[in-house]
Amino acid sequence: MVCFPCLSPNRKRLKRRKGSIDSLDHENKSSWSGGEMRRNAHSFDLKELSVATENFKESNLIGKGGFGKVFKGFLENQEMAIKKFNRDAMQGNEEFLMLTVLHHPNLVNLIGYCAEGEEKLMVYEYMSRGSLDNHLFDLRHGQEPLSWNTRVKIALGAAKGLAYLHDVADTPVIYRDLKSSNILLDEDFNSKLSDFGLARLGPVGEDTDVSTTVMGTHGYCAPDYAESGKLNVNSDVYSFGVVLLELISGRRVFEFSLGTGTESLIEWSRPFFNDRSRFTQLADPLLQGRYPLRGFYQLVSLISMCLHDRAEIRPFMHDVVSALKYVASQPYGIDIGCNIPSAHTL
Repeated sequence: MVCFPCLSPNRKRLKRRKGSIDSLDHENKSSWSGGEMRRNAHSFDLKELSVATENFKESNLIGKGGFGKVFKGFLENQEMAIKKFNRDAMQGNEEFLMLTVLHHPNLVNLIGYCAEGEEKLMVYEYMSRGSLDNHLFDLRHGQEPLSWNTRVKIALGAAKGLAYLHDVADTPVIYRDLKSSNILLDEDFNSKLSDFGLARLGPVGEDTDVSTTVMGTHGYCAPDYAESGKLNVNSDVYSFGVVLLELISGRRVFEFSLGTGTESLIEWSRPFFNDRSRFTQLADPLLQGRYPLRGFYQLVSLISMCLHDRAEIRPFMHDVVSALKYVASQPYGIDIGCNIPSAHTL
């Protein structure tokens, strides 16, 4: 089912670029101090951030999770996203150290931080259109569905961010929590990966994986990692395949259906992967047929490879980027009713 030359079985991994990610010390992650690790982040005091969010007013709340809450705030006349961690959350330490050395247009930008007593906060650029899941599922009345070209644009941006993490330095970074709610969108639907609290340094030398406690989100987590606890970049590729499947189908990774209980998107979709007479049944009904058949089939092929049961068969993310660029070069001709930039303008 391979449709792209860049995904041939004889592909080779790109030589990794030298970077500063190797300076992360996993034995010393509890500290937010030290000028070297903070050199690119501004230090805010708690009072500034409290004023910016109107004392963390609930009406400014834009997200929350096990780590804490995210508020919209105004600093220096600009909108910012301010993440306030729970006092017992360790995620902030991981995320802070990662984002002080990782910089890419498709990763959310860390602006600054605050560490006062037991309070830990991080300040990011504000992504005005929120997370991808808000544009795929349970759309508000009158909300325009994403066009085909915009979906491809979003997928390509997320893939570029993930490829950067995997190939940034001699040691790859494994994101470990790729899902539609962690892909943020700006006004022009440029996508950026966010929330690096579960990210880990990958294997080095002759090692092929690292052993960790299994973490991530059910449904997005690669089955080989969930069963063994052995983590490598192929685990992220599987998660990307799940997100790509959500993008083309408009379905959640798990859907609750009356009479059948919870239905897995992956299990529902597998019969269509290799059947050319039925693969269009994977398409989001909200697309109303407005997508190129060839490009759609190419994405179905790519998804099938990303979700392969054998981790070593899955493509590398730089190959996925090449494949998505090829799909983006064949945009659907007319975005009816959507004043949204096309993927071919990337």
